[in-house]
Amino acid sequence: MRTTRAVLIVLSALALFASAARAEVLIRITTPPPPLPIYVQPVIPGPDFIWVPGYWAWGEFGYFWVPGTWVRAPAPGLLWTPGYWAWNDGIYVWRAGYWGPRVGFYGGVNYGFGYTGVGYYGGYWRDRVFVYNTAVTRLGSVQITNVYTKTVVNNVSVTKVSYNGGPNGLKTQPTAQEQAALQDKHLPPTSVQSQHHEGASKNRALFASVNHGRPGITATAKAADFSGQGVTATRGTYGGQRPANMHDLAGKKGAHGDGAKIATVPKQPHRNPRAPQHHDKKTNP
Repeated sequence: MRTTRAVLIVLSALALFASAARAEVLIRITTPPPPLPIYVQPVIPGPDFIWVPGYWAWGEFGYFWVPGTWVRAPAPGLLWTPGYWAWNDGIYVWRAGYWGPRVGFYGGVNYGFGYTGVGYYGGYWRDRVFVYNTAVTRLGSVQITNVYTKTVVNNVSVTKVSYNGGPNGLKTQPTAQEQAALQDKHLPPTSVQSQHHEGASKNRALFASVNHGRPGITATAKAADFSGQGVTATRGTYGGQRPANMHDLAGKKGAHGDGAKIATVPKQPHRNPRAPQHHDKKTNP
C-alpha cells in the first residue's frame, strides 16, 4: 500500500483515533480499506466488559488492522458505536467511534459479534450491570450470571465490506433513531483504547501491505496485549470470493462467536429488518 495515495497529509494514528466523536478528520485516502477478516472472538475476561470490534485504520505505511478487544465502558450505561470509513467524492474518510447512551450510525458495516451493521445485539445495561446475549458473545467458562439468549437475524445480502458509499461500498443510510443518537452526549475512546490503537500502528505484522488483508492478530482478550493469552488469528477473508449470504457462515465456528445462533432472511426491497436493541431481558440466576 503506497502512502502516496493519500490525498492530504496523514495525521498520526493516535491523533486520528482520539479525535472528537463523529469528527471528520483530515485523513483522506483514494484506496478503499480491505474486507474485514473472519476471526474468533476471544473469551470475555470478566463481567461488564464490552466488545469493541476490530477495524482497518490508516497510518504512515498505509492501512493496518486494529484487533478487536474487550474494554470497559467509561461509565455504566454507555455503549460503543464503532468508527467506519465513508466514501465521499472519490476519497475515503474515517469517522471516529465513540461512547454514548445508545449505538449510533456506523455505516452499516457488519463487524460481527452483535454489531450487525445496525445497533448492537451483544447485550444491554440493566442499571449498572451489563447483561450479555450468549448467542453472539463468547463467555467460555467465565462465571457471568446476567445473560440471555436472543437469535440475531442477519440480512442475506451482508458481506464483509468495510466501508460505506462509493461504487462497491455499503449503501446503508442512517435511520431516524441513529440520526437522533447524534444529539446525545458522546465520549471519545478511552485511554486503554488509544493505547491499543497506538500499539497496533507500530506492529508491522498488522500492516495490510505485509499481511495482504490476513492479519496474524485479529483479536485480543486484553487491550494493547498482542502476544498474551486470548490472542486470535485470521480464520479467513472474503477477498474476491465473498459468500452470497450469511448462511454460508452460520455453521462455522467463530464466524459470530462460538455457539452463535444465526438466522437469515430474504432481503425485502425498501425495508430494513431491524429490531430494537434490547428485546429479551431474561436473565439466568
